[in-house]
Amino acid sequence: MSEKLEVGSIVEGKIVRIKPFGAIVSLGSVQGLVHISQVANSFVQDINDHVKVGDIVKVKVLSIDEESHKIALSIRDALPKEERQPRADKPFRKPNQTQKPASPAEEYFRPQASVNSSSDFEDKMKEWMKQSNERHTSLNKRANKRSF
Repeated sequence: MSEKLEVGSIVEGKIVRIKPFGAIVSLGSVQGLVHISQVANSFVQDINDHVKVGDIVKVKVLSIDEESHKIALSIRDALPKEERQPRADKPFRKPNQTQKPASPAEEYFRPQASVNSSSDFEDKMKEWMKQSNERHTSLNKRANKRSF
């Protein structure tokens, strides 16, 4: 299948197809896939913004599976060392106490400060009951105004 190709080697190929998940690159008699995550150092939303059919690209051979005839390639890893950089497109941020969480998921999974959960629950229940009573009173006032 790949007599000349070796894992780790950098070769030139031509992009023959583009799919939403990556680009198919022809390496002569064989073809390999550059997954969308291996196209650029930054986050790739649309692969068409980075490559197009017919482009000649340098790729690094990441893996060769002889049984399934699949070759994994990387454009990102074939870049010269000075152009390569670690992917920092979506860094993991740990929210601190002064910073507001970036998403509802971070809010949900943030550790709770209070250890005494029963008093915390009681406080929350009292606050909920207070708000519920206020809403109920407001609705009753509106209903009474409409009936007159």
